[in-house]
Amino acid sequence: RKVVDQPDLGSADRVHLCFALAKGLEDNNEFDQAYDYYARGNKIKKQQSGYSADDTSARIESMKKHCTAVLFQDKQGFGNMSPDPIFIVGLPRSGSTLLEQILASHSLVEGTMELPYVGQLARQLGGKKKKTDKSKYPQVLWDLSKEQCIKLGQRFLDAAQVQRSGKPFFIDKMPNNYAHVGLISLILPRAKIIDARRHPMATCFSAFKQLFAAGQQFTYSLDDIGRYYTDYVAVMDHWNEVLPGKVMQVRYEAVVSNFEEQVRDLLEFCELDFEPACLEFYKSDRAVRTASSEQVRQPIYSDALEQWKNFESHLGPLKKSLSALQHRYPFD
Repeated sequence: RKVVDQPDLGSADRVHLCFALAKGLEDNNEFDQAYDYYARGNKIKKQQSGYSADDTSARIESMKKHCTAVLFQDKQGFGNMSPDPIFIVGLPRSGSTLLEQILASHSLVEGTMELPYVGQLARQLGGKKKKTDKSKYPQVLWDLSKEQCIKLGQRFLDAAQVQRSGKPFFIDKMPNNYAHVGLISLILPRAKIIDARRHPMATCFSAFKQLFAAGQQFTYSLDDIGRYYTDYVAVMDHWNEVLPGKVMQVRYEAVVSNFEEQVRDLLEFCELDFEPACLEFYKSDRAVRTASSEQVRQPIYSDALEQWKNFESHLGPLKKSLSALQHRYPFD
């Protein structure tokens, strides 16, 4: 506490100390004081981020406008027919690393990492030379030929090859790919896509507590992260409407409460035979490079499901920004 308030402390050090002190106080059940330091650290990061929730909402609306059922009907059969990729999408802190670890415990599946390649393809298709330019993505998807879709799919596979060791299937766990389900479906129509979904209050506050190494700039404000989650749900609803059956939603709470059944359903969706090792995912010695690296070294536990309720008195702004979803995910 003494060090974090030193006037000559650099902002980066102050941020790290705020998050670390908050975690220590939370572990000591001093929740009000813990929230104060989480809020201080996030406020500094928010001032540095330049993130715009309005820009995110506009991009999601553009996806919904241009990626219609007619687009996918017109381009049915386009793309590279490789079945190799398994995409896990969603928000950070939603249980995606757990699903990755379960699947990567299968003898036929490579875990890899959060791959940047789909986002890179989307930016290239957008054709922006500078920040003020208007992106041509996603409306440019209408102009893609069958040959172009095949080549784009192959470009993704070629880029991912460096992360693979020879197993037939591999996982791309980049959460932000939720916005690019349409692009993935056009260029890799046989790829499996899994939506890792967790209660919005739990997901959003867990992300607010996490100091990410890079990216995820939307997590440093309760209002921003609530709006981001709402936009994410809206576009996932859209994908389920225009691409029925393409995406499997896996609820974190269901995995915790009915683990083996959920694992079997997940493997069936990925067209993989059941292997007992997937139930003992915590025994895997593969490298995990996300904020959930410690959790996936342990068997399934339910302690984290309602941790956000320890801070509920401070979360009015988050509830307000998530209000459109309360009928689907009760907060009380």
